[in-house]
Amino acid sequence: MYMAKRLTADFYQKHATELAPMLLGKLLCRAAADGVKRHRITETECYFGESDTACHAHKGRTERTKILYETGGRAYVYLCYGIHNLLNVVTGGKDFPEAVLIRGIAGAPGPGRLTKLLQIDRSLNGEDLMTSDRLWLEDDGFAAAFSATKRVGIDYATEEYRNKLWRYIMKEEV
Repeated sequence: MYMAKRLTADFYQKHATELAPMLLGKLLCRAAADGVKRHRITETECYFGESDTACHAHKGRTERTKILYETGGRAYVYLCYGIHNLLNVVTGGKDFPEAVLIRGIAGAPGPGRLTKLLQIDRSLNGEDLMTSDRLWLEDDGFAAAFSATKRVGIDYATEEYRNKLWRYIMKEEV
């Protein structure tokens, strides 16, 4: 019997800086023709507000970034380098842009690999993770130990934001 519970609105209302490590160990769920695929989240990275020069919303609200300004609990899926769809979880309250990039899951290290494995594309951009029957997150009670490091792939950001320890990696079980 499967005992995991879907994450609710109150969970997503936290700031990305708090939620990013909390997402480690949660289950990323994707409905597929052959049933629901569940994979444990193993790596995350947070992006926090217009002042964060690595955040897509750094230059303000645009057609691409408007989802980041929504109330937490939605998917933000964008195309990176014209090749990979990347999945972010929008967090916090309305009108403050923040999100957590899901960088890795069990069985698919890397944000492009996980979206390819789970067939996550831009058709899921804006998806409500609390009510969707296509994409959601669950908590089965697993508590993850983790380490915090610098974010990767953000050479364009200022030194202050390149050096923030906003990347979280689940430690292997011993």
